[in-house]
Amino acid sequence: MNTSATGTRAWELYNTRIRDQVEAENKGRYIVIDVVSGDYEIGDDYLVPIENMHRRYLDAQLYTMRIGYPALGRIGRRVGPARE
Repeated sequence: MNTSATGTRAWELYNTRIRDQVEAENKGRYIVIDVVSGDYEIGDDYLVPIENMHRRYLDAQLYTMRIGYPALGRIGRRVGPARE
């Protein structure tokens, strides 16, 4: 599966199966989804969940997201006061 297809599949899984179970209590945390099995893990950073998923699924095709945000992170600096 190429990167674009992996991302598309991950968002599909998140929106149809996962979002309602995790979003309210985990906003701002990271979710790592194996797009083959549909399994996922949540953490305060993304490194530990990635390592755990690779231990469970040797050939995992993982996609990482930040719960409640459209992107994993930001490049560059913030100008002005911080917003929630």
